[in-house]
Amino acid sequence: MSLRTSVSLLGFGLLAFAAAAADDWQISGPFTHENLSVYLVHAGPRAAVKSNLLPLQEAMAQQKVAVYETGNVSRLSIENTSSEDVYVQSGDIVKGGQQDRVLTTDFVLPAHSGKLPIASFCVEQGRWSKRGAESTTQFNASTQAVRSKALKMAVKDSGSQSAVWSSVAVSRAKLAGAAGLAAMPATGLTASTSMQMAMDIKPVADATEPYTKALSKVADNKADVIGYVYAINGEINSAEIYSSSELFRRMWPKLLRASATEALAERPKAKPAAAPAIPVVKSALAEVERGKESSRNSAGGSTVVRRESAKTVLFETHDSKGGAGWIHRSYLVK
Repeated sequence: MSLRTSVSLLGFGLLAFAAAAADDWQISGPFTHENLSVYLVHAGPRAAVKSNLLPLQEAMAQQKVAVYETGNVSRLSIENTSSEDVYVQSGDIVKGGQQDRVLTTDFVLPAHSGKLPIASFCVEQGRWSKRGAESTTQFNASTQAVRSKALKMAVKDSGSQSAVWSSVAVSRAKLAGAAGLAAMPATGLTASTSMQMAMDIKPVADATEPYTKALSKVADNKADVIGYVYAINGEINSAEIYSSSELFRRMWPKLLRASATEALAERPKAKPAAAPAIPVVKSALAEVERGKESSRNSAGGSTVVRRESAKTVLFETHDSKGGAGWIHRSYLVK
């Protein structure tokens, strides 16, 4: 059997598995703050299955994973020195090095991995030097993820650094306006255009906080929740769904902060539109299952299956070594 045939059959198996899982999901909500509406995805009792994956943010904070500068804008080096497998998600921003980067694909970084290459894009055009007390050879944290559909698509799908820079510039300008700033202030370096720093500055953080405060506890005491869908200004935007409730809960604060920042940037002066009805949300998730499919191998033995329909793009991550099917499904509604 050829490699192409094997990958095709793997994709077919994933599609059947995922469609069956999606049929079992229930949706609750919306839970709304201003122009951001969140819907929870419930998967029943099996969602409580324990995940053995440590998210990148926690792994870096615990110094179990190191991400190294290589001097190559589009490629970094990552190493897991712990006995736990680590989950890296497309859109994770790593802060520090010669410039902040965003990691481009989902994958499972195995325990005691040794140094592995990882693809990246720059999200800080203009800096190629030390920033404050940060190391130029190693990245120090991954507390933020990219926001906006355009930026997510540029990271996941375009393969274009210029598309990422363009989306970062638009995002920063919108955030500045939403936070009442004439322009995004400098971040210690006149030429810096850091996406990370734009989300971290006090006016933006203060304006985002009411969203996270209002919505952070919506999944509390609901052991069957495996993900969420969100709408901004009355339009379905994206969904992030996981194979385990535990993994979703560990990712939830970072995910919500990114969604809240996106809602802030898109906040209209007029009264927000009504949130979509649950059947509309279900249709958006189901519609892409019939879309055109392709797949690619990712780092660490993972596979990413991409499906696209007229209305939605889906990226599904599968750990081929784990044998338990998909880990993460990321939906972007056009």
